[in-house]
Amino acid sequence: MALIPFLALVRKDLLLFFSDRRAVIVAFAVPIAIGSFIGSITGGFGRNDEPRRISVALVDQDGSAVSKAVVADAQGDKNLAVIVTTVDDAKARVRKGTTNLAVVIPQHFGERAGRSMFRGDDKPELAVFYDPSRSVEVAMVRGILTEHVMQAVSKEMFSGDTGRRFVDESLARLDSSGLPVERQRLLRQLMTSVQKFYRDPAPNQTAGGIFTMPYTVREEAMTSRANVPYNGYAHSFAGMGIQFLLFSALNLGIEMLVERERGLWARLRSAPISRFVFIAGKMVSITIVSLMTLLVSFAFAIAVFHVRIDGSYVGFMAVAIACSMMAAGFGLLVATVGNTPKTARGVSTLVTLVMVMLGGAWIPTFVFPKWLQQITVIVPVRWAVDGLDATTWRGLGLSSAVGPTLALLAFTAVFTVISLVRFRWQEG
Repeated sequence: MALIPFLALVRKDLLLFFSDRRAVIVAFAVPIAIGSFIGSITGGFGRNDEPRRISVALVDQDGSAVSKAVVADAQGDKNLAVIVTTVDDAKARVRKGTTNLAVVIPQHFGERAGRSMFRGDDKPELAVFYDPSRSVEVAMVRGILTEHVMQAVSKEMFSGDTGRRFVDESLARLDSSGLPVERQRLLRQLMTSVQKFYRDPAPNQTAGGIFTMPYTVREEAMTSRANVPYNGYAHSFAGMGIQFLLFSALNLGIEMLVERERGLWARLRSAPISRFVFIAGKMVSITIVSLMTLLVSFAFAIAVFHVRIDGSYVGFMAVAIACSMMAAGFGLLVATVGNTPKTARGVSTLVTLVMVMLGGAWIPTFVFPKWLQQITVIVPVRWAVDGLDATTWRGLGLSSAVGPTLALLAFTAVFTVISLVRFRWQEG
């Protein structure tokens, strides 16, 4: 019966794997350690309302009401960690890497910004000194400062002393402006009304004026359920679990090449064992090891970091099993396509790292260029990561796991067919 040699092959491979201390550490301990580290720096647990603040050094060379308002608003922003300092100190902080970027508000900024708001010329310049390795933070701070500057300038121009002076000066220069008489008359009426508004404020008007931001923002992280915080460990353990189950499958594939070099495959052929039984036995043993790698990683994350499978348990297991089978197919592919263990290890390690990188296990795929995002659909790791994310922190149902599961099974079929075609009992 083919079942007896099949089970014997599976048992032999599992015993060899667990007798190799290095292989066990790589399969179980390393993904847990790296997943814990990456999870701690990419969101952690329960920190939706505590964004990581971007360190910014502000230099106020103006001292006007506008610049003081910008500094005060920036200091109160939950996304920024602001220190007010000098130009030299700010540059030194950025150069040393202790501060992400520095912003210098120049002299006469408030006055020139207010005038350019209406005239469109003589715009003041904010000097920004940034760490070139932090370009993402620069874009974020630019948007945040735009909000604070626009709010401070518009408030001062429409409700403060700077705006009052601007109206008085504009009225004084109106006759020499060169505008048609009718346009001058209309502008004089408008500015006179604004001037009267400034000089005769309403009894209940607050000191800060009547102009404020016309909206507020309510932020809610879209996780599995309302008010459930995002757990960054769910994604990091998915990524690292997949990476190291691939490495485990890769190592087992290399061991198969070593066995062939030693003539073990030829002896098995004389048993006799067919190539289908041999491939099936290897497929099952590698799948079991790969699945154990992934499940042990997630068990640790659930026990220590409170990761939860908030979606479909069936979907989670379907994706996990399909991913493990894909890894087993990849290991077989390495064993049947590779010529020698040495050359196969180098090439397959590179391929594994590229798959993991493009699949979003290290960094989210949304930061990739659009053309690269489209290419990642042919990378099996992308489907595995998306499927595990969907069934854990996203809290999606079984339907969300169908696509990733089928895609991973398709990759498994392709890898296995190629392995069967390329299989040789002996080298050459």
